[in-house]
Amino acid sequence: MSRFFQSILFVGIVVLLAACDSQSVFDKYKPINKGVWHKDSLVVFNVPVTDTLQNHNLYINVRNSVDYRYSNLWLFVTIGQPNGQAVKDTFEIVLADPSGKWLGEGFGGLKNRKVIYRRNVFFPLSGDYTISLQQGMRNDELKGISDVGVRVEKVK
Repeated sequence: MSRFFQSILFVGIVVLLAACDSQSVFDKYKPINKGVWHKDSLVVFNVPVTDTLQNHNLYINVRNSVDYRYSNLWLFVTIGQPNGQAVKDTFEIVLADPSGKWLGEGFGGLKNRKVIYRRNVFFPLSGDYTISLQQGMRNDELKGISDVGVRVEKVK
């Protein structure tokens, strides 16, 4: 099965599962151009928030090829509030165990890893929040990351 059809099938399954998920507030992926993430390239998500009373869990999702050369991925994460204030952070996602086995789900040449970034996040203002992701690895061009995503869920 070609990589294109694998991606289409995977996205279809994710959409079906997300449609059945009442806890999800936001869940989107953005593709990395040709699977090469330049160090200066930001992936930005606009997350509309209307519920300022409910706490949320934030996830970062990464889809990587099995040809990715590293076992982890360092990210620079910036969360901007509607009033212009921003919080910056550095976050590591472990993609493979010490033996080299991929930790993500998936079949074929792509693995999908969903990692909790922050628990019980309180959004103090309603409006659009921006979540920006930038690769923080030492390579100017990081090969093997095909998509990154953000998921926001209500805390049960």
